[in-house]
Amino acid sequence: MINPIRRPLAFVLAASGHGTLIVNRNDWMIDDSGGYGVGFQIMRTSFFDPEEVNDALTLLNYRRQFFGDGVVAFDCGANIGVHTIEWAKFMHGWGAAVAIEAQERIYYALAGNIAINNCFNATAINAAVGSAVGAMHIPKPDYLKPSSFGSLELKQRENNEFIGQPVSYDPEHCHQVPVVSIDSFHLPRLDLIKIDVEGMEQDVLEGASLAIAQHRPQMLIESIKSNRDEIIAFLESNGYEFFEAGINILAVHSSDPTRELVRKL
Repeated sequence: MINPIRRPLAFVLAASGHGTLIVNRNDWMIDDSGGYGVGFQIMRTSFFDPEEVNDALTLLNYRRQFFGDGVVAFDCGANIGVHTIEWAKFMHGWGAAVAIEAQERIYYALAGNIAINNCFNATAINAAVGSAVGAMHIPKPDYLKPSSFGSLELKQRENNEFIGQPVSYDPEHCHQVPVVSIDSFHLPRLDLIKIDVEGMEQDVLEGASLAIAQHRPQMLIESIKSNRDEIIAFLESNGYEFFEAGINILAVHSSDPTRELVRKL
């Protein structure tokens, strides 16, 4: 008899409030607030940022009301796909979600979550989102060690956030992933862009400048690791009004008929 190989498990199935999800049970960091991480929230409460998820669903519904069926939403930095899954289920029959995630192992969970929740109007892409099409080397964390994997910064900078384990940006310890820009999709329609890319938010905006000018989508942009003044300058130069939404900036174009509803939101 061949003895079974004993090995630790990282990714597990969770009966979450968002549906059945593949979650890394090691996705957590403890701090003074108690802790954080996508996996941490789901394993502790069964939900991930439910208020933010609900706000995004409301925005999608507003766009449908004023622009009709065919709503298109991009989830940049999708992680395991909580937003994507909720969007796709909500928009069944009238909209589509595109989820982009750079970390290969997390991308596998994202794709699995789309499949296990039967979200046929969602697409997963393993890539980083940037200012232009290309490629980049990104770190390879150990997914068996407790860490906030969603906090991993793809680019090295002077003060990269500690995610719970040392991270090397040496190309020998990294792997190469494609880089896409939103403009490279040549979209006939774009209604919402969620940007949570750990410091590369400005890159994403620059790579979406044509789509933004053409479609004037609503945008939900995390700003805690990017230059907030640069983001606001970009938004203002493109005719956007912006609102504080926790750690995010919610941006709506001045010509968008949903603007008054968003102000109430």
